[in-house]
Amino acid sequence: MPDSPAQDRTAGADAPAKILVVDDATVVRLYYGQTLAAEGYAMAEAINGQEGIERALCERFDLCVVDVNMPVMDGYAFVRALRAEPATAATPVLMTSTQSGDVDRRLAVEAGANFYLVKPVQPAALAATVAAMIGRRPAPQEGSSA
Repeated sequence: MPDSPAQDRTAGADAPAKILVVDDATVVRLYYGQTLAAEGYAMAEAINGQEGIERALCERFDLCVVDVNMPVMDGYAFVRALRAEPATAATPVLMTSTQSGDVDRRLAVEAGANFYLVKPVQPAALAATVAAMIGRRPAPQEGSSA
């Protein structure tokens, strides 16, 4: 049995890593989706933490990118719920927020997030952080020399 969803997916190494983006802002989901797709990742989305938990329990993801401030269930509650479920407890979480204080980062880590980026997140920073967190690079793009 794999220790994490990312390890489970290594069996299908040709399949792109699958990332769940949980954010109530449509523009942010589109922005992250375009950035991640350009890097060769597969993406799914949810508009709040409750929907995110439901998706995470039905599908296996290599990483969750989660906003802090959302209606219904905020990012902190999402991460705590994710960690409480054996099937999703090891899934890496990248939390994003416009809140940039040390206390905000501490709250994210205390909730169970693995990393925290302050919005607006630059595409290169998002791509590099995602690649580092899931432990493998995205699928090679056609025409790339990688």
